[in-house]
Amino acid sequence: MQVSSVNNVKIYNLSHGKSLPEWLSDRKKRDLQKKDVEIQRRIELIQDFEMPTVSTSIRVSRDGQYILATGTYKPRVRCYDTYQLSLKFERCLESDVVAFDILSEDYSKLVFLHIDRYVQFHSQHGYYYKTRIPKFGRDFSYHYPSCELYFVGASSEVVRLNLEQGRFLNSLQTDAVEINVCDINPVHQLFAAGTLEGKVDCWDPRVRNRVGVLDCALSSITDGTEVEGLPSISALKFNGSLGMAVGTSTGQVLVYDLRSSHPLLVKDHYYGLPIKSLHFHNQLDLVLSADSKILKMWNKDNGKVFSFIEPHAGINDVCLYPGSGMLFTANEDPKMNTFYIPALGPAPRWCSFLDSLTEELEENPESTIYDDYKFVTRKDLENLGLVHLIGSPLLRAYMHGFFMDIRLYHKVKTMVNPFAYEEYRKDKIRQKIEESRAQRVQLKKLPKVNKALAMKLMEESELPIKKKKKKGNDTANLLTDDRFKVMFENPDYQVDEQSEEFRLLNPIVSDMDKKRRQKLSQLVEQEEQQDEEEEEEEGRGSSDDEDSSDDEKSWVQEVREQRRLLRAEGHERVITQRKERKQQDRETSLQSFDPVRKQQEEPQNQSQPRFYQIKAGEEFRSFGDVVNKKKMQKTSLEERLQRDERSGMVNLSDAAVGSKQLTFSLKKTEQQQFRQHAEREHYEERRKIRRSAEHLHSHRRGRGGGRGRGRGRRPY
Repeated sequence: MQVSSVNNVKIYNLSHGKSLPEWLSDRKKRDLQKKDVEIQRRIELIQDFEMPTVSTSIRVSRDGQYILATGTYKPRVRCYDTYQLSLKFERCLESDVVAFDILSEDYSKLVFLHIDRYVQFHSQHGYYYKTRIPKFGRDFSYHYPSCELYFVGASSEVVRLNLEQGRFLNSLQTDAVEINVCDINPVHQLFAAGTLEGKVDCWDPRVRNRVGVLDCALSSITDGTEVEGLPSISALKFNGSLGMAVGTSTGQVLVYDLRSSHPLLVKDHYYGLPIKSLHFHNQLDLVLSADSKILKMWNKDNGKVFSFIEPHAGINDVCLYPGSGMLFTANEDPKMNTFYIPALGPAPRWCSFLDSLTEELEENPESTIYDDYKFVTRKDLENLGLVHLIGSPLLRAYMHGFFMDIRLYHKVKTMVNPFAYEEYRKDKIRQKIEESRAQRVQLKKLPKVNKALAMKLMEESELPIKKKKKKGNDTANLLTDDRFKVMFENPDYQVDEQSEEFRLLNPIVSDMDKKRRQKLSQLVEQEEQQDEEEEEEEGRGSSDDEDSSDDEKSWVQEVREQRRLLRAEGHERVITQRKERKQQDRETSLQSFDPVRKQQEEPQNQSQPRFYQIKAGEEFRSFGDVVNKKKMQKTSLEERLQRDERSGMVNLSDAAVGSKQLTFSLKKTEQQQFRQHAEREHYEERRKIRRSAEHLHSHRRGRGGGRGRGRGRRPY
């Protein structure tokens, strides 16, 4: 059993849980019930309350003892006995069932309308008789006083079959091309048929003439609805003698009083799906309307939502058990859902134990993990100073954040900001005071936040109609729109005019010129001095219209000028940073070559701390380098070669055989260039200081050693 709460209305899904397959033996089913905890805890209110594939429609007999449902595949009908809480019988059919009805108090007389135009009658023992109607049927209703069946379908006629005489009677002729649904009022037996053109034709069986026509297609279109095609009637239900509800194929429900041709209320499901089922709950004045996605319960007088049910499978039909809070749904799923809502009424007599069971569940609610835990992101943990708890049992990783104990969260939050409650209290008091002031006579004044933008909007709202159309400014004013009022109240939405994005988009977003800025400064000064004299500034001249139009024509040049200024500022910052960096490197190199100076300055540097200031835009230097590299990669090879040839990095020359020869010289960084320059200076300085050895000449003697050219032989 699954418990959910929508608008503080408890909804118990009695069909929730695992379903055992039919082909399992009883022994295996018992073994699974012993082992699986979910199967042990499930509530099987009615045994085998399901279909092999899909259930299409469901009904309850008038005595309340039997529940009949049709489904596929293969086409079949199943009857469940509520006194035995089990399946009573099952009958297979020849074709799919479009609609069926119970003619007797119990299951002994049944009528089935099949998809192949056949109408089958079943008695207590089984199949009894079948006949065929001229056109494909879509719905039918049974008229008890005359014992007649009214069939509607893909034709303009309403086929009448008299069960007492056993023959077809004259059909009712309508102006419609096709008829989708029909219903008969149980009080005065008025017959109503919903057509494909979005109209409801009403007939009196005693007169056999049409007594009225309701055009529901035009009435279903309101200010907030978006309709793509012509709304046709898809559901119809009477309530008492004067009430009626009509469902359209575009997802609207219209509540009518038969004495008026205009609807009392139009309720939109906002899904654009056809309404499949309509029911009235007279004890609480509720309407239960269902499409294939959702079942909504809302008040028939004001349209306020009471609750809703959104099952996991598509809805085909809804059946409300009379005089109780239980309802059944036929779904695009083998299992038919059973919902119990105590707010709608008590449980039926055959399952009265549900009342005591739900009371015990409400007395001992089960707490989930979300009740005692708070979801926080990594940024929240950084603000609270709890990043070191990541990986500990105090934090549970979940999606893009963590779950932490709500008590720990409140304790840490009060420690980080102990005056948070006082600030919150002051803000609430300030908001209450501003709301009370708003009830007074409103004077035209500028808001506290984004005054420049507000002044521009005020001037645009005062423009003549022709100039508004010429400028294309036919949208609603942002100052009067509640969706954007926070932009002029919350300081977090203040526009930063010094940012780079604003300076680039300024010609497009803002039309402020020098005159308007002067007026804005005057208004701000007057507001600071005298708050009660602001209404004198309401009229603003229209002489700035031509200037604003000129600004719109030249916004391209202004964007280019702003980009050029930003590039120049960035280039100047880079040059100054390079110069400062070179100067610092020179000082460090001189200190390394002069040990005496270094020893003298060391104690001073140790005693006096040095502070450095980060220049504006220095932190975005690497971002600019990445952008320049991307731009260089997009250029062609020829352009890159020409640029490198101009800079001296590439030498392009002709080879002997007629081809081109490239000689690359690698570009050195600033640090390498500075190191090479320091080494060159050091070499020149050492060359000047060194002692020359040119005065020492080496006198080489000849082979004779000064005694002659040849060396004499030593005599023996």
